[in-house]
Amino acid sequence: MAIITNAPSATTIQRGGEWLLQSTDADRVFTPERITDEHRLIAKTAREFVDSEVLPVLDQLETKDWDLARALVRRAAGLGLLGVDVPDAYGGLALDKVTSLVVSETLARSASFGAAFGAHANLTIVPLVLFGSEAQKQKYLPTLLSGEIIGAYGLSESGSGSDAMGARTKATRQPDGSFLLNGEKMWITNGGFADLFVVFAQASDEPGAGAPGVKKDAFTAFLVERGWGVKSGKEEHKMGLHGSSTCPLIFQDVKVPAENVLGEVGKGHKVAFNVLNFARFKLGAMCGGGAQSALAESAKYAAARKQFGQPIASFGAIKHKIGEMVVRTYAIESLLYRIAGLVDERIASTPHEATDGSAALAAFEEYAVEASIAKVAGSEALNFILDENIQIHGGNGYVRDYPAERHFRDARVNRIFEGTNEINRLLIPGMLIRRAVKGDLALIPAAKALQDELLAPATMPSTDDGVLADERRAIDAFRKTALMVFGVAMQTYGAKLTDEQEVLMHLADIAIDVYSAESATLRALAASDRKVPRAALHVDAARVFVSDAALRIDAAARQALAAMTEGDTLRTMLAALRRVIKVTPINTVALRRRLADETVTRGAYPFAQGR
Repeated sequence: MAIITNAPSATTIQRGGEWLLQSTDADRVFTPERITDEHRLIAKTAREFVDSEVLPVLDQLETKDWDLARALVRRAAGLGLLGVDVPDAYGGLALDKVTSLVVSETLARSASFGAAFGAHANLTIVPLVLFGSEAQKQKYLPTLLSGEIIGAYGLSESGSGSDAMGARTKATRQPDGSFLLNGEKMWITNGGFADLFVVFAQASDEPGAGAPGVKKDAFTAFLVERGWGVKSGKEEHKMGLHGSSTCPLIFQDVKVPAENVLGEVGKGHKVAFNVLNFARFKLGAMCGGGAQSALAESAKYAAARKQFGQPIASFGAIKHKIGEMVVRTYAIESLLYRIAGLVDERIASTPHEATDGSAALAAFEEYAVEASIAKVAGSEALNFILDENIQIHGGNGYVRDYPAERHFRDARVNRIFEGTNEINRLLIPGMLIRRAVKGDLALIPAAKALQDELLAPATMPSTDDGVLADERRAIDAFRKTALMVFGVAMQTYGAKLTDEQEVLMHLADIAIDVYSAESATLRALAASDRKVPRAALHVDAARVFVSDAALRIDAAARQALAAMTEGDTLRTMLAALRRVIKVTPINTVALRRRLADETVTRGAYPFAQGR
C-alpha cells in the first residue's frame, strides 16, 4: 500500500531539519485526514483486538502470566499486526509507515501489552528486516511473524544505560569463528520469556589466537537464541507496566555461531542507533494514541461526574484542562503523521528491491531529528495529559478502581525508553549542527543571512489576512528565533558546544516547539482548504498551540542568550529577539472552551477520524 502513487524525486522531498530553514506548503504534508480506507480497516482490526482480547485480561496479565502474553502476541500475529513493516517475501504485509503508525496508536491503550508487542515487532523484527542476512531472515522471520517465537532487545546495562557504546558484555571470537558471550543486560522487555534476543557486545579475538581478526572491543550486534544458554534474572518490581516482563539477561559462555552476527562486526552502533530512530517514532505514536484514549476517559468522566448540582465538564477550570489536552494531542498527532508521510515519500522515491530494507533505513536516518522530537514531545504531552486525567477524576483517579491510575504509572517510563528525553534533547541540536558543519543542512548560511536581516532597516510585515495568517507569521518568527540562538551558540562555543548541555536543551526545546507548531498549523490549513468536518476546530487547536509556543520559545531563547552573552551584547541580542518575536496574545480561553465542549459532547478526541 503506497500513500503516494506517483512518488516525487527525492530531491523535491523536504530533508530532515529543513523545516528550520524554510516554510512548508500545507498540501505537501501528510495529515490524519488523508488516511485511506485500508488504514481505517487495519486500525479497526487492531482496536477490536485490544477491546475484546487484551483489555479484558489486563489484570491476569499483571500477575506475570507470560503464557497469556505469548498467546496475545500469537493472536496479534494471526491478525497480521506483526508483519506491517516486513516484506511479503518473508510473510509480512509490506505496508507503509502510516499503517505502522496507526497500529501503534491503537495498541497504546494497553501499555503493558504494547511494550511486549513493541519489543517483539519493533526491536527484534525490524533490526532483522533492516540488517539481517538473507539466511537470517529466512531462518527467523517466519516464526517471529507467526508469534511462534518471541523476541527481545538487549542493549542496556547497569553501567551503560544512555552510554550504549560503553557496554561491558564481551563477545570473544573463537578459532572456529564463533563467539562466546559473557556479561549481563538490564531492563530487558520480554526478557523473562523471549526466545530470540538482539544482543550488543564488545567483540574481540580470543587472547593468543594469533593474528587479530577482530579489532578489540568492536561493538557488535548478535542474534542469540535462548537455547544456547541465555538465563533470565528475577523480574523487576516496576512502578508500572506490571503486565510486561522486565528482567536482566545473563550470559555465561553462551556460544553464538559466526553466522549470527547481525550486520557487521564492529558496526553494532549502526544497528542500535538506526533501530532507535524507528523505535522513537513508534514510541511517539504510542504516546499519541494513549493521549487520545485518556482524553476520551476524561471527557466521559467529566460529563458524568456532578458537583454542586452540575457536571464538572461545565466548569471553566475543567474546560481549560480538557481544551489543553486536546491542543497538545492535536500537535503530537500532526507531527507524527507528517513524519510518517515524509518517510513513506522518501522510501517510495528510492529505488530498491522489495526485500531490501536499505531504503527504510536511509529514510529513518534522514529523519532522525524528527524521530527524537516525536519521542520527547509525545512522551511529555502524554505525561501532562495523564496527570490531568487523574486530576479530573479527583480521588477516583488515585485508586485502582479506575484506569486513570494504571495509565499514569505505565506511562512514566516513556521518558526513559529509547534514550532518555535528556539524551534526545542533546541529540536534536547535535544532529542539526553536525549536518550543518558537513554542509548537508544550510543552517550556518541561514543564521548569517538572519544576522544581516536584523542589521538592516525593518520592513513592513505581510498584510496577508487569510486563514491562520498570524500563526504563519509567528512560525516564521519562531524559525528566525531558532536560527538566531543556534548562530550565537555556534559562534560562542564552536566545537565545544557539545559540552554546553543547558544551552543545547534550550535549543532542543525551541526546535521541538517550532516543528510542533508548524505541523499543527499546516494540518489546520489543509483541513480548511479541503473543508473537512470540524475544520474550524482544527484552526482553534492550531491557534492555541502557536500562541502558547510563542511564550515558551521566547523564554527559552532569553535563557539561552543570557547563558552565552552578558552586558551590552546581551542587551543587543534581547533587542533583536524582541524585533523577531512579535506575537499578539489571543483569547485562548474561548478557543479551549470550544474544543472542550466538542470533546465532551463526542465523548472522544474530536479529530479521531473514525479510527
